[in-house]
Amino acid sequence: MATIAGGLAGLAGAGGAVSVAILRRSRPHLPAGHALTCPDTADPLPTVLKLGLAGMTVRAAPGPHGELYLGPGGPQPGRTLRRLVLAPLFARAAAGGGRLWPDQRVPFRLVIEFGGTSRDPQALLRAFRVLDRQLQDHASLLSRCHGELLTPGAVTVTVTGVIDVRELLAARAERCAFADGSFDDLGSRFAPPSLVPMISEPWSRRFGWDGQEPITAEERHQLHALIRAAHDDGRAVRISGLPDGSRKARAAIWTELGSAGVDVIADTDLTGLARHLRRHPVTGAPRPHLPTRAVRRSAPRPNAPRTVGRHETV
Repeated sequence: MATIAGGLAGLAGAGGAVSVAILRRSRPHLPAGHALTCPDTADPLPTVLKLGLAGMTVRAAPGPHGELYLGPGGPQPGRTLRRLVLAPLFARAAAGGGRLWPDQRVPFRLVIEFGGTSRDPQALLRAFRVLDRQLQDHASLLSRCHGELLTPGAVTVTVTGVIDVRELLAARAERCAFADGSFDDLGSRFAPPSLVPMISEPWSRRFGWDGQEPITAEERHQLHALIRAAHDDGRAVRISGLPDGSRKARAAIWTELGSAGVDVIADTDLTGLARHLRRHPVTGAPRPHLPTRAVRRSAPRPNAPRTVGRHETV
């Protein structure tokens, strides 16, 4: 933990329009909280930071010149990912000496989901290259991988959606963005933790419990087993896509996820999730969402029995 704090504190950047006073006005940092932002919200970042949620997923659509745009409808001037998310996020981290909150313990998880109506592979690749250049401008504040060494930063960027970036990222000796994964990637040498450090799945993909009645022993066992297997494989776990229902029912699922040791709970009910996590923090030491070194594997073993792993935290 001291290493994480030291790494974040040492990643100070120059400039930035956000003052440290603004940082102090935010709610306490919630390492397990993750915002699923509504596509109709053009500027989601201020609410996420105010609530103290330690990550968010934004849907960005390619527009002219490969730029990525947020919000509903077609591309609108000034409504770019760079202007509304990247610039203020990294300005805040630089102003805070490499931290977004004074008590930040893990990197902020920014998940960029490529969406929109375009399915043109070349247009999507151009958009990804634009994003990559924009991230390189803030490399000192980003979690990054060089060879087998992974270093956490103030922000960890994951790219997902209609474009598959795994091959593009895997071919690089050094990268400052990562690919999204699923439980099917456990044990695979084609998707090591250095490329796919976090498992992300919707709750409904493997579970039918809706929080209305007590969870069955079978589903509780399956939940704990999946999260333990991911941790043994050197990965963090983010669960999203909770069933629609009352906040009470959702809180029951949030509680089960926390008890199972999930690293990240993602939801659209930002206020409710933040309030729940302040009252019921996820137990266990927060994981940095990046192992220190890549895991070498001689063959893919997606369903192989897991052994106890030894992954030193950063």
